Parts: sequence; structure tokens; C-alpha cells
Amino acid sequence: MPGLEEGLRAVRARIAAAERSAGRPAGSVSLIAVGKTFPADAVREVAALGQVDFGENRAQELLGKAAELADLPLRWHFIGQLQRNKAAAIARLGAVVHSVDRMSLAETLSRAGEGAGRPVEVLLQVDLGGPQGELATRGGADPADVPRLADAVAALPGLRLRGLMAVAPRGEEPAPAFARLAELAAAVRADHPGAIDLSAGMSADLEEAVAAGATLVRVGTAIFGDRHLPSGEDRRTPATRVTPVTRTPEGAG
Repeated sequence: MPGLEEGLRAVRARIAAAERSAGRPAGSVSLIAVGKTFPADAVREVAALGQVDFGENRAQELLGKAAELADLPLRWHFIGQLQRNKAAAIARLGAVVHSVDRMSLAETLSRAGEGAGRPVEVLLQVDLGGPQGELATRGGADPADVPRLADAVAALPGLRLRGLMAVAPRGEEPAPAFARLAELAAAVRADHPGAIDLSAGMSADLEEAVAAGATLVRVGTAIFGDRHLPSGEDRRTPATRVTPVTRTPEGAG
């Protein structure tokens, strides 16, 4: 696909500049390239440019692409809302799950991790709110519930708590929201020193996320281009097939 090399190079340059601007060491921020709705061949082309970490927000699409690309040494990240009946398959794949927001899902993933013989690496998704401070607009746990959820998740034998994840609120400047997220992440890290990761920042706001301490940024559009979402009929077809309906879905930009 044309433009992938240029897009990846530009995003890497933005991350490096953001690290310098924030006074952070070079390489302290890892890029997750989010190829949702794009075919496995596009992911393969980006991987050939040296990219290792890739994210998807639909379990079916992640599992399908992972099977097609099993010959490549990729690290997979699941960044969407995970249904409990897909937890075992995601655990077997070894994907990092960024979107744990409730104990029922955590417990299901823990059992899946035990069954797979290795803990599932997870991040807790935090709801940073929306217009007028509304919650539940982007998904995630209420910030007030996150410390208690972190304690419970950290105690589960089939999980490894890596940190927090969030999406900036719609219609607001991202920097204040990311600052709140960073403060919450520091509080969780004080109780759980291994929870060092902060997954935040997408195509439009990765600089603000890096300034707030993000260690993982999830970038799709700036690398792959405008997204193509399936029509209602096409949603029943394999996930790597796309239609020319352009829209940006949740989870990465």
C-alpha cells in the first residue's frame, strides 16, 4: 500500500520529537501500529519496515490476522472491548489486553491465562469522561474505582497488571485529561510497582500523551491512512475484507 513507509517514518519522528520536548529518554515510548479494518497484507508491509507491536480492536480480526501472519515475530495488543467468550483465544495468542474495565472480564481472562499456562498481560482502561464530564463515553472504569480494581486484578493468578490505558475525551483538549490519567497511574504504580505502562495517545494527540508520561501510543490513521469500516452486510464476512466507507472508529486514530 502506498504511503506506509512515509507514514511510519513520520510517526516515529513525531514520537522522537515529543520525547525530546518532554525531556524523556529516546526510546522511552513504544509505538503500537493499529491496523484495524486494513488487511493483513498492510500489516505485513509495515512489519517489513521494522515495526513489531500491532494492535486491533476486534477479537475476530486480531485472531484472523495473527493466523495469517504467524510467520512473523509480532507482538499483538488488543485495544477494544473484549467479549468474555473470546478471552481464551486472546490468551492463547499471548496478546496484551489494554481494555480490562471490570472484574468479570478480569476473572475470565485470569482463568484463560491459567489455562494457557502463562499470565495474560493486561492494562486497566480508564474512562476519562466526555462533554460536561460525562462518563462512559469512551469506555473504561470510573477513575474512582480504578485503585480498587487494580488491587483485585493484581491478585489474580492468571494476569499480570502492566498499567493503565485511556482514550482522550471527545470535544476537549487532551492534555488535562492525560494529566488526570498520569496522576491516577502514579497512584496505582505506588501500590503496584510493576504497573509501569501508560497506554495513551493516538494520531491526533500523541504529543500530549507523551508529555503526560505515556509509554505506549496507539497510532493507526497516521500510518495506514483513513479507515474503511465494513457495511452492516460486510460485518458478517471475514474481518480482513473492507469496503470503501470511510470513518474513524474507537480505540485508535
